[in-house]
Amino acid sequence: MIGGLFVYNHKGEVLISRIYRDDVNRNAVDAFRVSVIHARQQIRSPVTNLARTSFFHIKRGNVWICAVTRHNICASMVFEFMNRFADTMQSYFGKLNEENVKNNFMVRKILDFGYPQNTDPGVLKTFITQQGVRTATKEEQAQITSQVTGQIGWRREGIKYRRNELFLDVIEYVNLLMSQQGQVLSAHVAGKGRAGSEEPNKSNRSSVAIDDCQFHQCVKLTKFDTEHAISFIPPDGEYELMRYRTTKDIQLPFRVIPLVREVSRNKMEVKVVIKSNFKPSLLAQKIEVRIPTPPNTSGVQLICMKGKAKYKAGENCICWKIKRMGGMKESQISAEIDLLNTGTAEKKKWNRPPVSMNFEVPFAPSGLKVRYLKGI
Repeated sequence: MIGGLFVYNHKGEVLISRIYRDDVNRNAVDAFRVSVIHARQQIRSPVTNLARTSFFHIKRGNVWICAVTRHNICASMVFEFMNRFADTMQSYFGKLNEENVKNNFMVRKILDFGYPQNTDPGVLKTFITQQGVRTATKEEQAQITSQVTGQIGWRREGIKYRRNELFLDVIEYVNLLMSQQGQVLSAHVAGKGRAGSEEPNKSNRSSVAIDDCQFHQCVKLTKFDTEHAISFIPPDGEYELMRYRTTKDIQLPFRVIPLVREVSRNKMEVKVVIKSNFKPSLLAQKIEVRIPTPPNTSGVQLICMKGKAKYKAGENCICWKIKRMGGMKESQISAEIDLLNTGTAEKKKWNRPPVSMNFEVPFAPSGLKVRYLKGI
């Protein structure tokens, strides 16, 4: 169970503070602020242990969310709750920032005596409104209780629309590590099925090999196990239908080829070529390639075929941005890097971090497709 829940701004000022257990006191608020938020060095671990107290923390924008406990509890459950707590606030406020958190409080309904209760925004919005407060009738109170505790607690009764529609987006994140020779060292795809609906029962099928998956509570798991079909009664509005992860038969959308040549002790040349491997009819957008540079870099001369490139001295990298790039295309960037003469010992410390790349493309590397939707 969670002993306390705290929300801070980027300065370490407390926005929300709730204590659920007697074994956690107010000193935990200051302990987290001093040891994590105001720490001299960046804290990379999401869990900090201080005086037999565990601090689980995440950061969304300029807001810190911290859960405190003195018991041995499931860490994945705590992080899942904190992320859902942040998603719920974002669903209510539109944007999760300090001002919106100060003006809106909704902790009581989602955490009771340290145990997570209800974090579904669709259900919470039925009895936690952002409008004026009015006295509910007995019929309304009974309807709310029936919905929250009933069999279909994620969808209100009596929802009607002139036109029934359902939108289903498959969003995938490719995590890929390649060697300098272009060999794939590790690769996996983390995906989400995001839906927005105004229509009852739907189902879809997929033959992609999925390593693990997680479904929204509206999905009928027994039907998925027996028929491999996703059948569900959708909530009203936008929601995350499923999460999945796969490592098999991944179609790489891009190929990155870096070439590094040391001209002298004070100069080196870097060339990076990117090739798109998807269909020519598709178009990639918001392409950003980050090329690391040595810490003793004094200057960089850049030449790129497409897009814009800039050297960022504070981040020790070259940032190359391309607005659009079609399929089966190729582009490259060349950089001449001037180095300060700091000795061979300093030069050996740089271990050449990998080139990173971010992009958006209407293409599913896992091969997952929605073959059909069937209303029941």
